[in-house]
Amino acid sequence: MKRIKYGVALFFLAASLNGAVAQKTKDGWQMLFNGKDLTGWKQLNGKAKYEVKDGVIVGTSTVNTPNSFLTTEKNYGDFILETDVMVDNQLNSGIQIRSLSKPDYMDGRVHGYQVEIDPSSRGWAGGIYDEARRGWLYPVDLNPDAKTAFKPGQWNKYRIEAIGNSIRTFVNGVPVAHVIDDMTPEGFISLQVHGIGNDAKKEGTQVRWKNVRIKTTDLQPSPPANIRVVNNLLNTLSDAEKAQGWELLYDGKTAAHWRGYNSTEFPPKRWSYNDGTITVSKSDGSETGNDIVTREKFGPAFEFQFDFKLTEGANSGVKYFVNEELNSKGKSGLGLEYQVLDDERHPDAKMGVVGNRTLSSLYDLIPAEKPGNAVKKIGEWNNGRIVVQADGTVEHFLNGQKVLEYKRGSAIYKALVARSKYKDFQGFGLAEQGNLLLQDHGDNVSYRNLKVKRMNPKI
Repeated sequence: MKRIKYGVALFFLAASLNGAVAQKTKDGWQMLFNGKDLTGWKQLNGKAKYEVKDGVIVGTSTVNTPNSFLTTEKNYGDFILETDVMVDNQLNSGIQIRSLSKPDYMDGRVHGYQVEIDPSSRGWAGGIYDEARRGWLYPVDLNPDAKTAFKPGQWNKYRIEAIGNSIRTFVNGVPVAHVIDDMTPEGFISLQVHGIGNDAKKEGTQVRWKNVRIKTTDLQPSPPANIRVVNNLLNTLSDAEKAQGWELLYDGKTAAHWRGYNSTEFPPKRWSYNDGTITVSKSDGSETGNDIVTREKFGPAFEFQFDFKLTEGANSGVKYFVNEELNSKGKSGLGLEYQVLDDERHPDAKMGVVGNRTLSSLYDLIPAEKPGNAVKKIGEWNNGRIVVQADGTVEHFLNGQKVLEYKRGSAIYKALVARSKYKDFQGFGLAEQGNLLLQDHGDNVSYRNLKVKRMNPKI
C-alpha cells in the first residue's frame, strides 16, 4: 500500500513538474506548441492539412477549400507572441490574434486581426489585416523600409505585441506595423493556411511554424519605433503619434482649427462639426464657394491624413497649398486637390484626361492608380493621406496604398498644369506654404481623424 501511495505521489509530482515546465518558464514565457503534437489546438473553417513533423507544425494547402485555421483552444487578451515561420514562395499565410469564430457571424467564419506572412515581392510580411471584417489596417506600403525584413525561403522570426489598444509587429527584429484599435480586446490565436482555390499548381505548398511561445504577464513592450502609426480610435492622438509630432485638427466636438474660405468664421450653413465628424450637407448639387480651410498654413514639408465617407454620387475634395489670394470667382478655393468622389455615379470621373478626376487623383492633373482592393464601399470610411517633401515630391495614399507620386515644379508638372483648368493661374500649386481645405461641392460628405505632421525639410 505504501508503494502504491509512493508511486502515486511520484506520478503527481512528475505531472506537476512537467505541467510547470509546459506552462511557464522563469522569465514568464509559455510554449503554445509542445513540439510533439497539436494538443491545445483545434482546426476551424478550411480542410488544409496540419501535422507535426520533426518538432515543427506543418500546414499543407489543399485545393477547393477556404482559408484554414489551426486555433488555440484558449483566448488571449494582452500578450507578446513569438514564433519562427517558413513558407513556400507560392503560398500566402498569416497569424491570427484576438480572433473570433461565432455561429451568428458568417456561420462561424474566423475573423479578426491577422499578421501577414507574405513571401512575395510585394513585401507586406508583418502587415496587419482584419480577416473577414475590415480588410487592411496596416499594409506595409505605410512602412516601405520594412518590406525587405522577411527572408523568402528561410526561417523568419515574428514578434507580436498586443498590449491594450496597441498592436505592434516585428519581423526578424525589424519594426513593421503599429495599429491602435479597440474592436476586439480578446480572442484566440491561430495559424493560417491560405486558400488556393482550384489552383492545382499550388496544391501541397506548405507553411511551417516552430518555437511558438507567448507571454501574458509582466509585459515589457519594445522601445518606440519611428514608424507610421495607424490609430483607429476616433479623433485622438496616441502617445506614439504625439512623440512623432502629429497634431490633431479636429477633436470631434469643436472646429477651432477651421474657418470659412476667405472668412474669419466657420460657415453658418450646411457644415456641422459636433458629432464626431465634420460634415457638409447636400444642397442643389452646385459648387457654392462654401469651403472650409485651416486657420494655419502648412509647408514646405508636411503630412496630412484624413478619413472621409461619401454618399452615393457625392463629390468633394481635400486641397493643399491653397492660396486665397487667387481669384476663385466665387467657386471652390484654388489649390492642389486630392479628389474625393464616387467614381461609379458622379460624371466627373469620366471627364478630364485618362481618369485624372477620379478618386484620390491629383484633380485634373494626374490620375491615381488604385489597386482593386483599395477603395471601400460607398457609406464606409476611407482613409486618405497626402505626403509632401521639401524637395517637391508629393504622394497620395488611399487606405494605406500609394496611388500616385509627382514632383511640384518639375517640367512634367508644369506641362500638366499648362493643359489643365489651372493654366491661367501663375505659379499654381508652387507656394511654399498654404492652407488645407475641405471642399463643399454641394454633396453630403463627412470627414474625421484629421491629423497633420510638420516635417523637417529634407532636400
